[in-house]
Amino acid sequence: MFGTKSFHDPVGELYGSAMSETSRLPKPVATNWEWQYEGACRSLPTEMFFHPDGERGPRRKARENAAKAVCASCPVIAACRAHALAAQEPYGIWGGLTEEERLDIISKAQRQQRFFTA
Repeated sequence: MFGTKSFHDPVGELYGSAMSETSRLPKPVATNWEWQYEGACRSLPTEMFFHPDGERGPRRKARENAAKAVCASCPVIAACRAHALAAQEPYGIWGGLTEEERLDIISKAQRQQRFFTA
């Protein structure tokens, strides 16, 4: 049914919502965003980097691997990855990382921060 969740949503649980946290993003100054013009993904279909509803298993893994291959040759992969982690992008392949890989990195960083500040 539209509007209801029928699946476990670790992204929403970690981030509190399923939207990017824009307060962490740099202010809208062109130089902060110009790296996007150099992205290897710029002319490719977004469907390559964002999974359709219900995509699972080998089909999803194949799409993710194809997207990651594009990222591997991208001249701005580091900037893209930094953006995705800072903004906590909840969906898609960003900087060669899947949603789950970003969640792992962010979760580990949060645990380390709690450990060192406790």
